[in-house]
Amino acid sequence: MSRKTGHIEGKSQTLTAPAPFADETSCQCRAPHEKLTIAQARLGTPVDRPVRVYADGIFDLFHSGHARALMQAKTLFPNSYLLVGVCSDDLTHKFKGFTVMNETERYEALRHCRYVDEVIRDAPWTLTPEFLEKHKIDFVAHDDIPYSSAGSDDVYKHIKEAGMFVPTQRTEGISTSDIITRIVRDYDVYARRNLQRGYTAKELNVSFINEKKYRFQNQVDKMKEKVKNVEEKSKEFVNKVEEKSHDLIQKWEEKSREFIGNFLELFGPDGALLSITYEPTSSAPGEAESSCSPLPRAEARRSEFAFSP
Repeated sequence: MSRKTGHIEGKSQTLTAPAPFADETSCQCRAPHEKLTIAQARLGTPVDRPVRVYADGIFDLFHSGHARALMQAKTLFPNSYLLVGVCSDDLTHKFKGFTVMNETERYEALRHCRYVDEVIRDAPWTLTPEFLEKHKIDFVAHDDIPYSSAGSDDVYKHIKEAGMFVPTQRTEGISTSDIITRIVRDYDVYARRNLQRGYTAKELNVSFINEKKYRFQNQVDKMKEKVKNVEEKSKEFVNKVEEKSHDLIQKWEEKSREFIGNFLELFGPDGALLSITYEPTSSAPGEAESSCSPLPRAEARRSEFAFSP
């Protein structure tokens, strides 16, 4: 049973289902399974004889580093079938330590990785010839760092000696241990977050005192958020008032300049109003001479009397 459909020559295949479990599928490698060398595998094999590559691990908190390793394993050869072995909880807790995800969760995570063709549950810690033969495994893919465990300096030593080991590269900056370290470092933050989301103190294994402390801190944070919102709204209001005030002042200045200009046009030294007020009126011909005298007529006569001989 294949999880891929739409197999058309020259076109990519589309994934339609998760990878099958090895113990639940009747799909077996029926083609003759002669031993391949790495050089032969890299040249390409017939369609009915893909290179069967095996990768194993714990895959706790499945992350991009796991996915990249499986992508490398899948693309080691032009035509390959990737089997992934996942160790059980009992075996993992015995040789490595406690896991965050249980075995069922870890199996399911692997089934939904696009590079995986088949998942082998309860995989062995050390690969035996019987296991390799049962699953018709050609090569084992893993990073090249010696993996010391179960009393061995390198559990893949015999695979390397048999010429069946193909190395992959680790992804720096991401690992299950790194993720757990972040959670432990920021434990208070996550505990408070989950209390807010409805988890009980018992579910989080939080003491009564710590529960009260976290809930109080959550209330303080809510109050801070409200104050912050009020401050932001206040600033926004003040900014709007300042903008309005600036506009009003600018308009007032413009109107003031216009008013002063109009006033000067009317009442200034050369203003139109003064020109109308002091403009000389026309006089009769007989009065032209007297009107040109700098003194009024009566004053002129008195002058004549005063200086006559």
